[in-house]
Formats: sequence, structure tokens, C-alpha cells
Amino acid sequence: MRIRILCGVFAALITSLAHADAVGDLKQFLSSTHSLKAQFTQSVVGKGKTQISTGNVAIVIPGKFRWEYQKPYQQLIVGDAKEVWLYDQDLKQATSKNVANALESSPAALLAGDTAWEKNYTLKPLPDQEGLSWLEATPKRDDSSFEHIRLGLANGQIQRMDLFDKFGQTTQIRFSQIVTNPKLDIGLFHFTPPKDVDVVRE
Repeated sequence: MRIRILCGVFAALITSLAHADAVGDLKQFLSSTHSLKAQFTQSVVGKGKTQISTGNVAIVIPGKFRWEYQKPYQQLIVGDAKEVWLYDQDLKQATSKNVANALESSPAALLAGDTAWEKNYTLKPLPDQEGLSWLEATPKRDDSSFEHIRLGLANGQIQRMDLFDKFGQTTQIRFSQIVTNPKLDIGLFHFTPPKDVDVVRE
């Protein structure tokens, strides 16, 4: 009986440590990553409908990011650590926000922002799934638009982000072709509105 109990405790301890690795993996990723580029597939599920889009992302930590939707519609979100631009080519409209008010404007803003996630989120390891180590990040701020965020990591890199907002909508992002710490042209993170677009500042 004692052997069974000890084996059970040992197995539970091993499982707990395995799950805790996801939090450690996130910290390691954030501390060792200064820039990143990748492709992404984004699925937004809400009210029984699913919208799928694809594009590219580039990040320089802290604060600089370029989140570019290519299909089915072209849209661009650019942050230069001071302001965030959202450019909708079809609508011919560009919206600017102060970066402090736009931290959740895109998944790239979350990844490129303050790397001390533990200051802004309560981190909880989750069971491994789909070959990934998972953790859940719950915002400490009441005014966050997200209920929680789930991150899936493998080989020291973030492979998945699942964002659950307060309106019952889920955004699932899969990253591919990930390159960490590439040299990126700083011009990618500057945006000048074209002359023929409406500019809105918030």
C-alpha cells in the first residue's frame, strides 16, 4: 500500500513539474527573445461563425510590432512603442492610438509589450495538449478586454495563442515559420498614412 501511495505521489509530482515547465518556458522565451518574425493563421469564433485569416508578424521587444493580415482582407497594425496604427486598406481609413491605450490591439502587442507578464497576469500551468506545454494567463486589471489567454509552447517558442474575450469570442492563433532574433528593418515599425485615407486619432 505504501509503495502505491509513494508511486502516486511521485507521479503527481512529475506531472506537476511537467506542467510548470510551460511557465518556465514562457519566461525563458521572453528573456531570450529580442525580435521575432513568423507567419500566422488566425481563427475567430463567435456567435456560431468562424472567420479565418492569415498573414505575417514581426516584433522587436520592447514595443515594436507589425501585424499584417494578407487574406482574406488586407489590414495592417503597426506599433512603434509610442503609438499604434490600424490601417484598413479597403475602407481607406487609418486609426491611431496611444500605445498605453492599445496594449491589447493585437496579439503582437501583447508579445512585444512588457515582458514581465507576471506583473500584469496571473500565470497558471495547464496540462500538456496537442504536443504543446500550456499555461493560462488571467489579467490582473479589471478593465482588460480579455477573460484569459492561453499560450502553447514547444521547443522554447510560442506556437499558439488562444484569447478569450469578455464578449464570448475566442481568437485562436497558430504561428509557423518562426524565426527568433532576426535582424529586422526598423522601417517596418513606422507607419505614415497615405494621403487618400481618413485619419482617426483616439
